[in-house]
Amino acid sequence: MMRRRTTLLASCTALALALGATACGGGPVAAGGGGKSLSGQTITVAGVWSGSEQKNFQKVLDAFTEKTGAKTQFVSTGDNVSTVVGSKIEGGNAPDVVMVPQVGVLQQFAKKGWLKPLSKTTEQSVDTNYASVWKKYGSVDDTFYGLYFKAAHKSTVWYSPDALAQAGVKPPTTYDAMLKAGHTVSDSGLAAFSVAGQDGWTLTDWFENIYLSQAGPEKYDALAAHKLKWTDPTVVKALTTLGKLFKDKQLIAGGQKEALNTDFPGSVEKVFGPKPEAGMVYEGDFVAGVAKDQFGKKIGQDANFFPFPAVDGGKAPVVSGGDAAVVLKEGKNQKAAMTFLEYLATPEASAVWAEAGGFLSPNKKLDLASYGDDITRETAKSLIAAGDSVRFDMSDQAPAAFGGTKGAGEWKVLQDFLRDPSDPKGTAAELENAAAKAYQG
Repeated sequence: MMRRRTTLLASCTALALALGATACGGGPVAAGGGGKSLSGQTITVAGVWSGSEQKNFQKVLDAFTEKTGAKTQFVSTGDNVSTVVGSKIEGGNAPDVVMVPQVGVLQQFAKKGWLKPLSKTTEQSVDTNYASVWKKYGSVDDTFYGLYFKAAHKSTVWYSPDALAQAGVKPPTTYDAMLKAGHTVSDSGLAAFSVAGQDGWTLTDWFENIYLSQAGPEKYDALAAHKLKWTDPTVVKALTTLGKLFKDKQLIAGGQKEALNTDFPGSVEKVFGPKPEAGMVYEGDFVAGVAKDQFGKKIGQDANFFPFPAVDGGKAPVVSGGDAAVVLKEGKNQKAAMTFLEYLATPEASAVWAEAGGFLSPNKKLDLASYGDDITRETAKSLIAAGDSVRFDMSDQAPAAFGGTKGAGEWKVLQDFLRDPSDPKGTAAELENAAAKAYQG
């Protein structure tokens, strides 16, 4: 979702070569409609992207035009993609393709009967080039509707190398070691963590990483589907673990009160801005975009990350999100739209945006050399290496009333928990009450 989108602009070297290679390359698209066979057709693509993300996606659209002759038009929907797309369908002006930013929205579109199943060519590309988890999240009732083109890695803890070096701390590999390292950083004069408590979604991400590592993927899946109640002991345990951080005023910049008044960009500023207040900030790969674009930090030198560490002997978590391309039944150019998705499933398409920056691909066949810097390459490598252990952001899978509404549901309950983390069991009960209402609705 847009609330989580901040682009990492990397170098754009060899982009012209990449476009040339895409334009004359082979692969599924050539079979499905290469050689300018789509000349005269226009594909309308809707999505939440704006700014640099829209600019870089346009390079992918331009490469497709060069390859097939089809013209493209991008329509930015803003955050509420489901409402905008629904209105366009009702008005007889449906886009051909929608880039869907949430699993829950994809499922909603499918259940409303808005989507066409994707072509066998696209499905074969995904079966060959993606971990099966990506097809799972793109499918509803065993029908494949959504091709995940752009991914986010949300299990990265970003830090100031200078701050950790001055404290004599190395990147930790366990949650307890991370808190211990945080105390060492704090003793050296900076708070350990900057926490963006004003944005409730960052708190859900903290919880999800802890829960996935501590409780395991099966419990995570069950909780995401509300087949497991939020009052389950595993939830209470994860909240207790998160509470170790929240209640320790030495670890959080400004304490809980200031954290609740800090939004996501502000949390990055507290680590990488002109007046650092903390040594570390947890959030996804998009932290790098803020550090680089707003504060002039060189990624890999002035800003780096370590993987979110393992909790209580579990595996280190890999929580992800992403944008899936779907084809609408009401679109006017369905054949060309299907060809476009066949193109998006190729590593050639991913390479165009990878070289432009601010992009991660779940496509295993994309050459890591396509990425513009070593840190992005490491992030992408970690995402690919996780394979089927990747789990999608839990709150993005939930009904918006629970997992995606400011001042309500999970966001509000976890903000209250940040304010007072003394009663994990009571917080779990509040989460269950909110979830029960939302999932019934």
